[in-house]
Amino acid sequence: MATIRHERSTDIAARERLLDVAMGPARHAKASERVREGRFAADGLSFSAFERGRLVGTVRLWNVAAGPGRPALLLGPLAVAEDARGRGIGAQLMQRALREARRLGHRAVILVGDAPYYGRFGFSTAKTGNLRLAGPYERERLLGLELVAGALDGANGLIRATGEKLPRGLPDFLFGNIRPSLPLAA
Repeated sequence: MATIRHERSTDIAARERLLDVAMGPARHAKASERVREGRFAADGLSFSAFERGRLVGTVRLWNVAAGPGRPALLLGPLAVAEDARGRGIGAQLMQRALREARRLGHRAVILVGDAPYYGRFGFSTAKTGNLRLAGPYERERLLGLELVAGALDGANGLIRATGEKLPRGLPDFLFGNIRPSLPLAA
């Protein structure tokens, strides 16, 4: 069984390698990545899975607007090392992320993913039909989950980032979207 914990800055390099292998070279070209880039992940909502001291899974959530005036979270990417798949690590990561999002008072989560996989966690297209992402994506893969009943009622428009921006000119991977505990040097 994997140990799930909050992501740490020491996880960044291993997380990036895992995502490169799991998602392939096109991962940076996805429409959902355009929403995340240049932003910090949502506070307290980045998780790492470890087995025997090795990072085997990752998931992060991001602050977005699911149309005008409708705060939500964007989940992704969720990835598990190929040799660790089929053991429930992805499910553990999802359950932890959703539990923490609820505890922190978030109302809804959206993602781009496979309905058969994410449906078991309650995600569906029921309330995402009038939402859209900038750039190409498969509409049937835009899924939503209400953490609070009615949170996505009437949701429409462009999904856009609302989270805190990373310092200008510094690449995302430098922080791994984790706020530094010390001020940046000028």
